[in-house]
Amino acid sequence: MTRRLPPLNALRAFEAAARHLSFTKAAEELFVTQAAVSHQIKSLEETLGVRLFRRYNRRLELTQAGQHYLPPLRDAFDMMAVATRRLRPDTGSGQLKVSTLQSFATKWLIPRLARFHERHPDIDPMISTSQRLVELEAEEVDVAIRAGRGNYPNLHAVLLMDDLAFPVCSPRLLDGPKPLRRPADLGHHVLLHDFSVSRDGDGPNWRDWLNRAQVTGIDAEKGPSYNDTAMALQAATAGQGIALARRSLVGDDLKAGILVCPFGPEMPTRFSWYFVCAPSNVEHPKVHAFRRWLQDEIARDFGDRPEEA
Repeated sequence: MTRRLPPLNALRAFEAAARHLSFTKAAEELFVTQAAVSHQIKSLEETLGVRLFRRYNRRLELTQAGQHYLPPLRDAFDMMAVATRRLRPDTGSGQLKVSTLQSFATKWLIPRLARFHERHPDIDPMISTSQRLVELEAEEVDVAIRAGRGNYPNLHAVLLMDDLAFPVCSPRLLDGPKPLRRPADLGHHVLLHDFSVSRDGDGPNWRDWLNRAQVTGIDAEKGPSYNDTAMALQAATAGQGIALARRSLVGDDLKAGILVCPFGPEMPTRFSWYFVCAPSNVEHPKVHAFRRWLQDEIARDFGDRPEEA
């Protein structure tokens, strides 16, 4: 039976634009111009005889026909991506696409990648950062490193390490006009807030830490907020206040003396760090090599060696 289908490029343009609800972002993903995406979708609408989008000045909206058309097309492209990935030679060399949080990439992963290259010179990590959990197979990402509870449906997740949170600041604040000696001294200083981890109530926040330290009379909400952990830590390094930091992200700064922990207590975080990949990728040599290297580096830093999956 002959399949009568619209041109593949037009279908790809629609699927990307519908997923992003943006011709611009679809064009960036497909490495074409916005005009080319618009032309492909207009051609597809003419071929099908229906409108797929409602176009407004600053936004797109799927029509009912577009809403019905997107899910099966997205599934079809996902299946083609999986089939293509499985068909490729199962080698232990080449590019390895890694997705993680910007804070983890900047403060922990990138400073250690030279040691990965020494161990595996034929594997080339390509690091991308995102706050969301990317669709690994659909977006052709090999592995992700995420902070969460390990609940990643239809994916293979391995616990890398649990985490702890505690105050950090510039060493200058230990000997300033109002030196930090005990938790109650925080009342004389600026609290820095990491909005990227505390906005959902699951990340470490000052209210929980002050309760754990049994400190009262301090406004846990006051102080500047940052939507990226690295910015909050940079503010602390500059002596602008005290940040509540995760152990995993400040180990190097503490060893270098750029930051210090003035006092405890340490507070367990609700989220742990997980290695995540598609089930079909678990035994791929590149993926397996990267996971083992991560576990060795974590054991080297913190002595954490979670049970093997």
